[in-house]
Amino acid sequence: MNTLAFEGRIIFLSEDPDVVTRQLDGADISVEEARPLRNDISTDEITPIPVLVHYDRELGRHAHVGFETGGKQPIGTDSLLNGGFSVIVGGNRYGKGSSREHSPQAELYAGVKLIIAESFERLYRQNCDNLGLFTSTDFGLIDRIRAGEDIPVEDLVAGREPLAASILRAGGLLGFGRAIAKGARPALSDPDSMAGPKTLAEKIVARHAVVADELEWDLSPGTAGFVRPDWRYFHDIFSAQCAHMLHEFYGPDLELYKPDSIRSFEDHYSYAHRPEVNAKRDRMPDIRRMAKGHRAFWQKYGLKDHGYLTGEEGSEGISHAIMTEMYALPGQLLAGTDSHTPHNGALGCLSYGVGSTDMANSLMTGMNRITMPESVRVELKGTIPPGVMAKDIVLEVLADSFTKTGGGIGRVYEYGGPAVSQLPVDERTTLTNMTAEMGGLTGIFAPDEQTVRFLKERRGIDFKLEPWMTSDAGAAYVHTIEIDCSSLSPMLASPGDPGNGVRVRDLTEKVAVNIAYGGSCTAGKREDFDGYHEVLQWAAEKGLKVPADVKLYLQFGTIAVRDYCRDKGYIDAFEKVGAEILQPACGACAGCGPGLSQDAETVTVSAINRNFPGRSGPGKVWLASPVTVAASAIAGEIVSFEDLKQRFH
Repeated sequence: MNTLAFEGRIIFLSEDPDVVTRQLDGADISVEEARPLRNDISTDEITPIPVLVHYDRELGRHAHVGFETGGKQPIGTDSLLNGGFSVIVGGNRYGKGSSREHSPQAELYAGVKLIIAESFERLYRQNCDNLGLFTSTDFGLIDRIRAGEDIPVEDLVAGREPLAASILRAGGLLGFGRAIAKGARPALSDPDSMAGPKTLAEKIVARHAVVADELEWDLSPGTAGFVRPDWRYFHDIFSAQCAHMLHEFYGPDLELYKPDSIRSFEDHYSYAHRPEVNAKRDRMPDIRRMAKGHRAFWQKYGLKDHGYLTGEEGSEGISHAIMTEMYALPGQLLAGTDSHTPHNGALGCLSYGVGSTDMANSLMTGMNRITMPESVRVELKGTIPPGVMAKDIVLEVLADSFTKTGGGIGRVYEYGGPAVSQLPVDERTTLTNMTAEMGGLTGIFAPDEQTVRFLKERRGIDFKLEPWMTSDAGAAYVHTIEIDCSSLSPMLASPGDPGNGVRVRDLTEKVAVNIAYGGSCTAGKREDFDGYHEVLQWAAEKGLKVPADVKLYLQFGTIAVRDYCRDKGYIDAFEKVGAEILQPACGACAGCGPGLSQDAETVTVSAINRNFPGRSGPGKVWLASPVTVAASAIAGEIVSFEDLKQRFH
């Protein structure tokens, strides 16, 4: 394939919903008529959670059904497919949010060959490459396509790093990966021989990097290659999709690479039978089909699976949380099929999210694609005040202008500074987990005594830190964000984007809440439940309860967290104030359980990680820390714990 022909139409995703509707009705317009283009189009909008039960060509019918602009959702089922579009044009940070490869796959199956945007989110663009879907920031292509020109592939890959260009020329990752797998070998015989001071992330990549005759790699920042992770893991939204890809490409019987280093999780849909999940339509037939595909895959190949609890709702736990509790170690490299895979970076490992094709390739070859990342240093100074949690810190980082303007896309957020020693590992995972919302590759903490203590207490491991497990003095950072933790107070992110940071004390109007939700991989850990309990035990002692018109849900991240809460006696306080307690699962965060809103007017205060349009239902979602969520549930409006105590002193 030397050139690409575009017989179809071009659709511009405008901020004006009427402009989008006109195009769906048959009008062809110019980019000038379409401006301003919608920025920050998230994968939650391209393929909302209910769409993720599909993993084959059915996806093409549902591309962009969650796209929202001007308060409307103009793109319906089959709209793009029937509209005959071969090119989509959007604004900045196209494809932000979840790592779900369903999004570019839906666009591809809808007939789209090229996405043009001002800028792209790293993982979305990588998923497009892996599928053979072209992406470009060259708006000059629009007039050429409109003129009927066949575009040379070299023009479509112009400016891309060599690996991405090679994958696209090969038609996708599976074919490229199979071609180089047999000749893959370690890139460095002595990773410590790399010249110059290095960041911890660079050192970990160097220890896992591989090269092949067809692909040399000098490991310099910004260049791309492959690594062999210590752990690869996937969950139920991606497994059937991976199996579909692999069996279609390789045939019905597979020989997986080192299956003992693969973990499978069924963590999303264990509450999907609840009425609120099926309020608009019965999702269960599609979910059961997907679950059947998931279980068939891990059972056929004898993989270790963490699945549903026997005889009750819930699962063993959320994938990232279990990987941190049971498997990941400092200095290791992990790849998982979820944007929140960076969670594990709190232990001092490099852990990053990949799409289905990347995981499918890795299951067969043991190799995952990566770009040697540059790092952003987040310097945490001062003393963290009482009532301030890691969630407040990460919302401050997300509100920073560097992060909000996309400065961290594809980069590592390395946390350091004097305040780090005050953060237990559970709290650190909140910061690394939400690197996904920053557009970063991953987040990381250099392992220290907190790490050693965590591994001893949780796993009985006497871990010995090695001298190389820290960034070198003089290591290069593209930017430094300094946070004076002493000046922090409880933070929020207003509905629409996790970067919409505002302090609770700066709210100018009362924000009444209908739902308060505490859970998810970000906020279902032991330290989080310590925070919920601190507030709710105080409320119980005061005789306070959650108001009748508010629902408070508390959902454990893993069964280990559930058992911890039972052993500590937390459940009594939770029940006394009227909380509904849920067994481990991704739940409302992923649109899969109690805590979902049912209409646009519902207001939720939530400890989850993202509040893009459509996340956790059609209502408005405010992000907050576990302490603030619990306090707001008791007050019936968004307040800090200090505010709540002053009201009932």
